[in-house]
Amino acid sequence: MTFTVQDHYFRKAKKEHYLARAVYKLEEIQKRFRILKAGDRVLDLGAAPGSWIQLAAGVVGGAGRVVGIDLKPIEHAFPKFVVTLQGDIFDDDFVQTALHDYVPFNVVVSDMAPATSGIKAADSARSALLFERAFEVALWALAPGGSFLAKLFQGSDFHRLLAEVKKQFRLTRVVRPEATRKQSKEIYILAMNLKKSTGGQ
Repeated sequence: MTFTVQDHYFRKAKKEHYLARAVYKLEEIQKRFRILKAGDRVLDLGAAPGSWIQLAAGVVGGAGRVVGIDLKPIEHAFPKFVVTLQGDIFDDDFVQTALHDYVPFNVVVSDMAPATSGIKAADSARSALLFERAFEVALWALAPGGSFLAKLFQGSDFHRLLAEVKKQFRLTRVVRPEATRKQSKEIYILAMNLKKSTGGQ
């Protein structure tokens, strides 16, 4: 969706050379919860155009690793410790092959959102599918003690998904960053300290 309103965060992103205004959502969450640390290995799902990669790379530094995946190509030039991959995270073979050399991760983040139709129930259902897939990938890819952050449109699946996340992590929070557009139904579920690894590392 194209927004014609060039709001405060849009202008700020341009001024500070970030690829998208969405960076300020992650920035606020990072300031509050410090989910990213120097040296961390971070997986960013639905990463294009790359503003979350920019912020994560700035925090983890050269001793860390940031891997971004999206259906669209991620064309920005990043430092050498950043890897960008084009592919479908619903394709198990792609995910396991592409990430084989990089697992386990300390943090998995997802700002994925569906192409909206304007039908709230349909949009929230599609958002729930993306969230659920990001959660599946996180459980496979995260090291024990790792953190997971993902966007979700509020809808009928919200409480079920939150309950599923709570089973796997010791601490969960529901966050709505200030940079979220007022009319948006999006929130973020933040889960920290994965109880145990369910993946095949």
